Amino acid sequence: MDDENTPNELENTQPWWQRFVAGLNEFYHAPYRQTMARAARDEEDFFMLLMFAESLGIDNPASFYTLELQPLFLENFHEWHTRMGMERCPFDHVGCC
Repeated sequence: MDDENTPNELENTQPWWQRFVAGLNEFYHAPYRQTMARAARDEEDFFMLLMFAESLGIDNPASFYTLELQPLFLENFHEWHTRMGMERCPFDHVGCC
């Protein structure tokens, strides 16, 4: 007899109850995955608006705190402004389009 494990035994290294719990999590979370992704995108859109509000001409009470974050999020700015319906970049000093 060989002491080597068969491929089927290697695939089932997790106990049955861990696979069962993972299946239950997938069953309960799958219907809400799209809703949660949309909520996260809406939250990110609001944050981007808050961060670039001063540059867009909107008064921003938190501009002092968000100014140093702008370079970090500038690479996502093109995706954001096209999703918001702006075909061209609204800034003269940013060359994303």
